[in-house]
Amino acid sequence: MTDPIPLLSLDNITKRFGSLLANNAISLDLHKGEILALLGENGAGKTTLMNILFGHYVQDEGSVRVLARDGSQATLPPGSPGAALSAGIGMVHQHFTLAENLSGLDNIRLGTEPLLLLGARGKARAKIAKIIAESGLDVDLDRRVAALTVGEKQRVEILKALYRDASVLILDEPTAVLTPQEAEGLFTVLRRLAANGLGVIFISHKLGEVLSVSHRILVLRAGQKAGELQTAAADRRAIADLMVGKAVAEVTRTPGKPGEIALQFDAVSLGRPGDRQALRNVSFALRTGEIVGLAGVSGNGQSGIAALISGLATPASGTLRLFGTPVTSADPRALVAQGVARMPEDRQHDGVVGTMSVADNIAIEEVRSPGFSRHGLLDRKAMRARATAAIAAYDVRCPGPDAEARLLSGGNVQKLILARVLEREPRVILANQPTRGLDIGAQSEVHRRIIAARDRGAAVLVISEDLDELFALADRFLVVHAGELIDAGPAEHLDRGTIGLLMAGQSQAQEALAS
Repeated sequence: MTDPIPLLSLDNITKRFGSLLANNAISLDLHKGEILALLGENGAGKTTLMNILFGHYVQDEGSVRVLARDGSQATLPPGSPGAALSAGIGMVHQHFTLAENLSGLDNIRLGTEPLLLLGARGKARAKIAKIIAESGLDVDLDRRVAALTVGEKQRVEILKALYRDASVLILDEPTAVLTPQEAEGLFTVLRRLAANGLGVIFISHKLGEVLSVSHRILVLRAGQKAGELQTAAADRRAIADLMVGKAVAEVTRTPGKPGEIALQFDAVSLGRPGDRQALRNVSFALRTGEIVGLAGVSGNGQSGIAALISGLATPASGTLRLFGTPVTSADPRALVAQGVARMPEDRQHDGVVGTMSVADNIAIEEVRSPGFSRHGLLDRKAMRARATAAIAAYDVRCPGPDAEARLLSGGNVQKLILARVLEREPRVILANQPTRGLDIGAQSEVHRRIIAARDRGAAVLVISEDLDELFALADRFLVVHAGELIDAGPAEHLDRGTIGLLMAGQSQAQEALAS
């Protein structure tokens, strides 16, 4: 039976940033033992709401109340992270805030007590051991954080919150950097914590995970509460429709028809071991009429492969060939001229020039082409016409072709890049995290257009940390771990578990594929 007094209550929270209404009279309750999933598209107001809860922002209207130790509800003073921590609110951000040179034990104690306090380490170790026994958050407390895996670092972050006696735990996109097996381990821990009375707010965009771990789902849209669902009575379609505000069209993928080799890596190595870009003896081929999905935990070499395909790096050893011709210099312009197009991972910094117009950004890679240049002068009329057509075709929400790109939201910047990439019908497409931050409806449209590009004969490499996305798109899988690459084969012969083991470098999964 639900405790009649919630652990946490947000009442009519409203927050404005100038003319932007980020949160509009949002209310929610969280009870003991409940895992509440908080969903919404990019810009829906989730982050603002959690920053108000944790005291980083001050709301314009409304209040935050927490269950006090005497059983009553106390109102938190606005804008006080210290008060939020003291009231038992813990938050684990997507990007961890740990001191890499300290042990797990000292990271957990950091900010709570002096690290050199006589006798404190023993008391802390005993308290943490009890938390580990109750939660299942097993981790080597004496190893330096720099030597821990990503999943272990996340456990240290959660232990840090529980060590401070958190009764409410907020997790922001907690599985973004985990393998499927690590994610399932996290869900087991969350279920155990909830069973012990902890309240959990779980922020995610992965609907399968939300349906697996939560008890209740709250959806935000355009700064307002769009609705709530009991997880037991929900499905993907109902959640997606609520997030977008209308029915979302499903994308169906037919098998690709692989043709000639468009891009080939032959024993390519790059960088030093341990670097995010480092690659060791990587070989694979990308064919026309095919979508290849590249899976891996972030930082295992995906950025190196992307840099090579984009013309931002050249192999330290080995050969990269484009339609049979070796690529010997780092020359993005030359690769664009040969039909290579990219959707970069960091769209705001690498994808657009913020101070240039939408029209300029769409034409930026083709300004020397006859379509946009005459006698050495830019044809502004042609550039605006292309941009106007792209804005309409790709639903880029902006004031017009002359608007500066920096004024666009992240999702609309992504649509702008998609228009620039696909409208010139490239022969090779690098799609790096193509739908990160997009709402469900926009994701479906991006997927539809990527599949259509493949069906026109393009060779497509999709790099994504979302396995659901890769299984929705890929004809074939590659997996990268610690700079080494495994060709996992056709998608229809694979499942999430196998890909997850390969992402973790499990040799038995490689042996099973080879047999």
